[in-house]
Amino acid sequence: MARLLVLVNSAVLLLFGSDMFLVGANRPPAPVNVSVTHLRADSANVSWEVPEGDIIIGFSISQQRQDGHMQRFIREVNTTSRSCVLWDLEEETDYIIQVQSIGLYGESQASKKVHFRTLKKSDRISSNSSNQDDPTVQGLDKSRHLQTGEMIIIVVVLVMWAAVIALFCRQYDIIKDNDSSNNKEKAKPSSERSTPEHHSGGLLRSKFHPSVPSINIIEV
Repeated sequence: MARLLVLVNSAVLLLFGSDMFLVGANRPPAPVNVSVTHLRADSANVSWEVPEGDIIIGFSISQQRQDGHMQRFIREVNTTSRSCVLWDLEEETDYIIQVQSIGLYGESQASKKVHFRTLKKSDRISSNSSNQDDPTVQGLDKSRHLQTGEMIIIVVVLVMWAAVIALFCRQYDIIKDNDSSNNKEKAKPSSERSTPEHHSGGLLRSKFHPSVPSINIIEV
């Protein structure tokens, strides 16, 4: 009985050890040539390379301040990207990053630590001018220009709609005033539209018909 238990334990350990060996062997290698470029006061771009021949489905980045405080852990799968932009950094602060590749059977070992320091906010202008040829910076600038253009188009469309509505309201007021005037003319009594009377009470005689002299008949 004791020999049977020893044989079972040995088989389990052998199978478990072989699975761990296969999983470890199929893990991708660690990323190489990790670099930090396009430094700003609040952002930086991280890029790396992956040895050929391995299936990579994502990456993970550990970002921490040099004083040991963990700042962020970024993980992204279903991507072939070999770069990532770090946002919301603090100015004039030292950071340490490490990159791991994600494969079909797990994550690789962490890459070598990379140290970098963010710039001052006052250095942002000079940094932007020196990175004008950078595709990442150009993409950010294009997105800002696109947002500005969209806002201008929206403002122009709103102004045009306001002008059309104002013109419509003006035309409607004119038509309404004309209708009210016509209704008032139709509502006048017939006495106001008949021949005006003289202040003495009699009808005014037409100037084209002279008055007929009165004839007195005397009976004898």
